[in-house]
Amino acid sequence: MKNVGQTDKLIRIILGIVLLSMFFFVEGNAKYFGILGIIPLYTGLTGKCALYKLFGINTKKDN
Repeated sequence: MKNVGQTDKLIRIILGIVLLSMFFFVEGNAKYFGILGIIPLYTGLTGKCALYKLFGINTKKDN
């Protein structure tokens, strides 16, 4: 079940892209934090967040 609302999805997608870009543009070991961008990007694109489900959070408006 989808539990991520539109605003939440947009923020996650932007954050995911920014973090992933770190992998390509940042030098040293810090660039590997960019791989973490996969998580918000995935949850933003699919609209499903396992942590939200675990804690019973739902930011998606029912239509």
